[in-house]
Amino acid sequence: MPVTRNALLRYRSIDQCLRNRRRRWTLEDLIEAVSDALFQHGGIDKGISRRSIQADLQVMRSAQLGYHAPIVVTEKKYYSYADPDYSITQIPLSEQDLARMNEAVEVLKQFRGFSHFSELGEVLQKLEDHVYTAAHRTPSVIDFEKNEGLRGLGHLDALYRAITQRQVLQLTYRSFTAKAPSTFSFHAWWLKEFKNRWFAVGLRNGKGAVTTLALDRIEALALLDTEMYVPSVRYDAATYYQHVVGVTVHEGKRPVPVRLWVDAGNAPYVETKPIHGSQQVESRNEDGSIIVVLQVQLNYELEREILGFGPGMEVLAPEALRRTIAQKVEACGARYAACVKTPESNGIRLPEAIPG
Repeated sequence: MPVTRNALLRYRSIDQCLRNRRRRWTLEDLIEAVSDALFQHGGIDKGISRRSIQADLQVMRSAQLGYHAPIVVTEKKYYSYADPDYSITQIPLSEQDLARMNEAVEVLKQFRGFSHFSELGEVLQKLEDHVYTAAHRTPSVIDFEKNEGLRGLGHLDALYRAITQRQVLQLTYRSFTAKAPSTFSFHAWWLKEFKNRWFAVGLRNGKGAVTTLALDRIEALALLDTEMYVPSVRYDAATYYQHVVGVTVHEGKRPVPVRLWVDAGNAPYVETKPIHGSQQVESRNEDGSIIVVLQVQLNYELEREILGFGPGMEVLAPEALRRTIAQKVEACGARYAACVKTPESNGIRLPEAIPG
């Protein structure tokens, strides 16, 4: 059952009292101790009733929270633990607790790239060791997509701190097309992850259009205290990416309806994992195929998403996107022309859909 913070404060306060065997604890003593704890740690100055403490003692004695506390009463008024070594903080973890903690460890480990989480590093390691030891080192049942060799993850901390503390950075950056790196100031607004790559979004030199920089192309960065930080007053991440797939946004460009035919094999995947939040099913065909419509800007990431479905998806509109995809499919086909002429003779079988 869920336990409130105040209830936990009461249980821990009672536990601390009963562990102190140098004093004999009456019900009134426990009420006073719990009231003091609630005031000091919870700011509650109303105190606690006799009935509430009696109910707490019953809960601690029971299996309701798994405590099974050996609370005894001597001389009809003094409360103590029958086992002097008992504490509710030392009860063993259940299998369900271990499973949940193991899942939590796996989730927290995904943030190790952010060194502002480094303060949790030691705690996380202890928790991980405790869970694995208690569970006899059972393997994880959660496997996140990750790219341990991705460059630029070491910059996450500096960028995160610069954003939260509104500090300007000086970056040395080299795009894939540049012959040499360039150095400029950067006013970072937010961090964006897409397809397991990280990007910093903000203003280059504090002016102009919104700029998206890939962290794996940043060669060096440092704080720059000679410029005033320019915050984002027009955008936030949610509205900025509202009409796009991926990270490429064309400012001032309106989204257009994109109609896509999806074959029967891929239709369930497109329906259960929409390409974009605006996706709607326009029609369902007798052969199991569907036609979906998106309201998005045309960009590189959208093209790659469509091409990823191969022959299982066709652009019906707009015409410009249809031509672009057709040209890329034709170029791709030219590279494999020798293989697809007689696929049977080569033992080649073209996939019809994503594995289910």
